[in-house]
Amino acid sequence: MIKAGIVGGAGYTAGELIRLIVNHPELNLDFVYSTSNAGNKLYKVHADLLGDTEQSFTDTINPEVDVLFLCLGHGNSTAFLQNHTFSKATKIIDLSNDFRLNANANFEGKDFVYGLPEVSREEIKKANYIANPGCFATCIQFALLPLAAVKKLQNTIHINATTGATGAGVSPSATSHFPWRDNNFSVYKPFTHQHLGEIGETLEALQGVKAGELFFIPNRGNFSRGIFASVYTEFEGTLEEAKKIFTDYYAEAPFVHITDAPVNMKQIVNTNKCAISLIKHGNQILIYSAIDNLLKGASGQAIQNMNLMFGFEETLGLNLKGSGF
Repeated sequence: MIKAGIVGGAGYTAGELIRLIVNHPELNLDFVYSTSNAGNKLYKVHADLLGDTEQSFTDTINPEVDVLFLCLGHGNSTAFLQNHTFSKATKIIDLSNDFRLNANANFEGKDFVYGLPEVSREEIKKANYIANPGCFATCIQFALLPLAAVKKLQNTIHINATTGATGAGVSPSATSHFPWRDNNFSVYKPFTHQHLGEIGETLEALQGVKAGELFFIPNRGNFSRGIFASVYTEFEGTLEEAKKIFTDYYAEAPFVHITDAPVNMKQIVNTNKCAISLIKHGNQILIYSAIDNLLKGASGQAIQNMNLMFGFEETLGLNLKGSGF
């Protein structure tokens, strides 16, 4: 069994990660580190774990674990790794944005690979350190990767995407508490969202040249989880040609599904799936992409990366059933 440790165990992504590890046939949850919850049962913070585990949070770490998941706030993974030493054999998967960009990918001799399996599956298999992609970045890239692979992203790209309240993290804020979020809709960080950097780098690396300018409008929705992205850009071919580009690109991607029917979030919430549909309008191709921000956008993708790193089947422990109706 692979021994896994989690640092920063009280947040939403950590809760999903614990659930996935507890139910993974090849993983043993060695510790969940949280100084603020040390001694508390995991299910006291993550109520869905009731009956699944009697394990408690701890304020000590085991530096010999086989794999370490960092579920810390952005900027905190760097500080944690500077202050804690792990075995050279310990593989690390970071869920923050600390190591996603090329400029930050090498940290104290650790080379972090950008962990988007649909782009870098072979590199991930050989990696010891993974920078897990951002949730918005994952959803948006799925809408654009096939076009970048055939060098069709030469023009301006327009993106409108909406995320659920869990995307803001577990700590309360003025825009995340229920009275403000319920029956509400808002825009934040228009044109400047932090995930644009990693999206641009991935598309440029895949296409070989810089993609067209990205105009991204992120929205807050009044639902708990999920991301729905609408992306459009110029495309000279037919809808059938576009669909073939997408189905060919994702032929070996077990979690990405192209559908002729309109995409909706009930298809993907509580799963590690991405659902994609396409529409052609004049010279524009419109791509809808939807994922669960806590799973394919975070913890599910982390387990997918871990499976690849340890030579397991990519889908192991991730055949999750959606919420349906």
